[in-house]
Amino acid sequence: MTGPAAGTIRLTLTVNGDVRTAQHVPPGISLLTALREHFDLPGSKNACEQGECGSCTLYLDGEPVCSCLVAAGQAQGREVRTVEGLAAQGGVPGAVQQAFIECGAVQCGFCTPGLIVAVDALVRRGGGRDDSVLDDEVIREQLAGNLCRCTGYEKIIEAVRVAAQYVREETP
Repeated sequence: MTGPAAGTIRLTLTVNGDVRTAQHVPPGISLLTALREHFDLPGSKNACEQGECGSCTLYLDGEPVCSCLVAAGQAQGREVRTVEGLAAQGGVPGAVQQAFIECGAVQCGFCTPGLIVAVDALVRRGGGRDDSVLDDEVIREQLAGNLCRCTGYEKIIEAVRVAAQYVREETP
């Protein structure tokens, strides 16, 4: 193969519930870069490129991961859910997104997409079902991989509690 497609791959993923394919993806780029540049999903942010800040957190096969650490080719055929995929039907904010808005847990917004995914994972895997699980220490420990340079985290912690309440209300 010659030309611009030489050495590239065709990447097919299930992204936010839809099977999508991107052509001519360099196999060595990160999943984060592939999503932003080839799938037009700019929600996850590129900050440290070392898995230290959490701004690129998304779900890969149902587990939260730092997408900057996953090679695009490793995601072939897998299921990805980005912050864009956490919105409710019709683009209405999902439970965690709504909680962040209501609590003012967003300042510059750079860390917000990764934090929203991390909080979603926390409240959906059990943290949202029992208030005793949601003390400050547990919340801080669970979100330790997501750095925010603008806040003191208090509004984020408040948003976790509000999101947990919303998840309890939507879970039968």
